[in-house]
Amino acid sequence: MAQARSNRAHHALVELERAGCVSGIVTQNVDGLHEAAGSARVLPLHGDMSSVVCLDCRFSEPRAGFDQRLADTNPGYLESARVTFDMVNPDGDVELPQELVERFVMPGCARCGSLRLKPDVVYFGESVPGGRREAASELLAESTSLLVAGSSLAVMSGYKFVIDARRAGKQVAVINGGPGRADDKVDVLWRIGVAEAFNALLDELGL
Repeated sequence: MAQARSNRAHHALVELERAGCVSGIVTQNVDGLHEAAGSARVLPLHGDMSSVVCLDCRFSEPRAGFDQRLADTNPGYLESARVTFDMVNPDGDVELPQELVERFVMPGCARCGSLRLKPDVVYFGESVPGGRREAASELLAESTSLLVAGSSLAVMSGYKFVIDARRAGKQVAVINGGPGRADDKVDVLWRIGVAEAFNALLDELGL
């Protein structure tokens, strides 16, 4: 994920935001690419893989800093734990020799020392933090309409914005290359790839 780069759709949203056409972005992605592209107002609904959070005290630290603490606590470990293709299970997990498992030392939370740490993202079955939901709802309330781009809205946390926008009498548009959960509830449905759609929108707006 660290090698991922912002694409044309990310940069198009930056241009639309600067032109006053987009008031902000609520994203279900956890890759930080909207911020990397230059969008000013981004709310990562499901968190961001660039941070690690403590499940006990909720302290958050940059992933890069935590990775360095991992390396400092386990010198030489990464080099000795080389993974080959046959060690990878179908679900992406890796079978490591027991000796390597026992040798690994987990650094604790930088604030409270707890070992209950995880990437600061919302996994399936977890709830979006209340403060994040409220901030997204405030952004929707400030906006005149809702544009959904590149999402089937299969997850309720995203689909709910369409429901809330419709209840508030706001227009809703969806740009997506395939079918989605809210297709019968929107004012405009554009069945097209997101990058192609944004290129056309920018041309139409002269941006």
